Amino acid sequence: MRKRYANLDNVSNAKSFKDMLKWNKERRSKVKDLSVQIPQSPIKRVEEIRENRSRTSYTWIGHSTFFIQLSGLNILTDPVWAQRMGFQKRLTTPGLALEELPEMDVVVISHGHYDHLDFPTLKKVKGNPQYFVPAGLKSLFVKKGYKKVIEMNWWDSIDYEGIKVHFVPAQHWTRRTMTDMNTSHWGGFIFEGHSETMYFVGDTGYFSGFKEIGRRFTIGTVFMPIGAYEPEWFMKDSHINPEDSIKAFLELGGKMFVPMHYGAYRLADDTGPEALERLTREWNRLSLPQGQLKVLMIGETVI
Repeated sequence: MRKRYANLDNVSNAKSFKDMLKWNKERRSKVKDLSVQIPQSPIKRVEEIRENRSRTSYTWIGHSTFFIQLSGLNILTDPVWAQRMGFQKRLTTPGLALEELPEMDVVVISHGHYDHLDFPTLKKVKGNPQYFVPAGLKSLFVKKGYKKVIEMNWWDSIDYEGIKVHFVPAQHWTRRTMTDMNTSHWGGFIFEGHSETMYFVGDTGYFSGFKEIGRRFTIGTVFMPIGAYEPEWFMKDSHINPEDSIKAFLELGGKMFVPMHYGAYRLADDTGPEALERLTREWNRLSLPQGQLKVLMIGETVI
């Protein structure tokens, strides 16, 4: 019998068929403006990041995909360049073409949902990277022909080529087929480099684990999801809303908030601009330092 993974605090993300019907009825009654989308950066620093092996940088490709350069390593998070997600067409073009990026040293996968794990994209990733995946996912990678795959459980830490990779809890779930519900885990990754510690949160609802992560680590940059939260009665266990994402950031004690997981795919009823508006409104309401919030355009690079 296959192992089934669970959340902290016994939080279940299971929804009934009745819940799905209720959500679909709500969705049909909502009118959303999809004509305004998250903008592309007018400046693409392709040559700089291709040649860089010494400075810390991060580039938002879109959704939960970041290209990170840390301690001389090239890292990709949840690489997804897919033009469709189910019946939905991608709303915004990836910030850089996969072909424009250099060879990768590390690829991390937060969980098995298709908007975070896209094998057609992985086939096109340059180089021969080391994959770090949640417990339960390695067998699928091996079946697909990948050999450099390390599985991690929550709180595992691995030294790799001058950085330390930690796998930390998140509150979510996963499924790729009708029979594999929660047979692999989910979580976030913390990268400890020479000059900075970065936290890629992955996909999550708000949960008590943020406080514990903040106690265990001194975190610089936090790549935090803010979208796919509406309707909140349905989504809140799995997807954090913008206000709670700020609450989580403060509990983590991070230095820089970089929002993600909005604007690329319509996975729920909120739009990318709505998520960003709620985030900035709450940030301003709390009078938090503007210098600690880094809202990126798609394809924007911070070095």
